[in-house]
Amino acid sequence: MPRSPFIVLLLALLLALGGCGSRQKVAEPPPISVSPATWQQIDREIIEASLATTSSVNDYARRSMRVWKERVQQYTESEFIPWFTGYWTQQWLTMKVAWYKMNSGEGSETPEQRLALYLQEQYHERVLDPVAKEIDPEAIRDRAMELYIQLLGQQLQQIAQRYRVPPEQFNLHLTRIQAIGLGPPANSNASLYQLLFSKPLEQQPAYAALLKRLHSAVRAGTQRSDIGLSSVARQASEKLGATLAPRGIASAVAAAVGRAAGTVISLAATGIGVMTHNREQPAMVEQLRVILNVALNEEWRELMENRKTGAMAGVYYLSGEIEDSLLSAEGPEREPQPAAQVITLPAQ
Repeated sequence: MPRSPFIVLLLALLLALGGCGSRQKVAEPPPISVSPATWQQIDREIIEASLATTSSVNDYARRSMRVWKERVQQYTESEFIPWFTGYWTQQWLTMKVAWYKMNSGEGSETPEQRLALYLQEQYHERVLDPVAKEIDPEAIRDRAMELYIQLLGQQLQQIAQRYRVPPEQFNLHLTRIQAIGLGPPANSNASLYQLLFSKPLEQQPAYAALLKRLHSAVRAGTQRSDIGLSSVARQASEKLGATLAPRGIASAVAAAVGRAAGTVISLAATGIGVMTHNREQPAMVEQLRVILNVALNEEWRELMENRKTGAMAGVYYLSGEIEDSLLSAEGPEREPQPAAQVITLPAQ
C-alpha cells in the first residue's frame, strides 16, 4: 500500500530530530574530576575563610557590646545610683537590715547576703532589664552566629567558583564537614551544608539545641555586676548596721511600723538625718560609682572573652567544630552524616 507524501515527510522529520538528540547527548562533557590535592587546598581555604569570618564577626560583637556597656553606664548613673544613695532609700535599707538581723539564725542567709539579693533585684529592674529591651548580650551572641554562617557561606561560594567545582560535588563535600556535634541524638548533629541551606535557621534541630545550650550556660553564670553589688551590700550593711546600735534593732523595726502613718523616724530625727546624709552623699555616690564601674568593666571583658558564655561563644563553637572537622579529615574522606531536611536558599 503506497504511503502518502505527508507520512513520509513526518517520519523523515522525526528521524532527523532523533539523530540531533543522539548527537547532542553524545556531545555532553564528562563530569569534572576534582583531584585529592585540590580538595585539600579547598579545605585549607575553608579554614582560612572561617578564621577571617570569625575576626569580622568579632568586630561586630565588640562594637555592639560597647553600645550595651554605654547604655548600662547611663542607666546606672540616672536610675540606680540616685535611688541607692537617696535619703529615704537609705532609711528603708536601714529598716531592712534591722529586719534581716532580727530574723537571722543558724542555716539562714546572713543579712549581707539578703541585702545583696535585694540590691541585685533592684539593679536588674532599674538598669539591666531596661537596657535589654534596647540591646541584649544574648541577642548579640545569637546574631553573631547568624552573621558568621551568612558570611562564611558567601566565602564558600567564591571558593567553589574559583576552583570550578560542580555545585553537586561541592555540596556533597560540605555534608562531610561537621559544624555542630551535640549528639546523641542524631538530630543534635549538623553538617556545614545543613547550616548553610536550612531556612529558617532556628528550626534546624541541631542549631536550636546549640542555642538552648548557650542560653542555659549564660543563666548558670554569675554576672560581674552582681559580684560588685555584693561588695556594695556588704559595705552598706556594715554602715547601716552601725546606725542601729544607738537605738537598738527592735526599736528601729518598731519605728518602721509605728504610728503616724508608718513614719520611719520622727521629724526631728529626720531633719538631723537629712543634714548628715547630705554631707555624706557625694562620697557615697563616688564610692558606688567606682565599685559598679569596676564590676561593669570586668563583666564586659567576660562577655567578650569567655568562649563558653560570651557574645562570641556561638561563633567560637561553630568555627572550632568546622576547623577541627577539616583538620581531622586530611586522610580518607569520611562518610556523610545523616542529612536533615534541607531547603535551598535563593541566591543572594
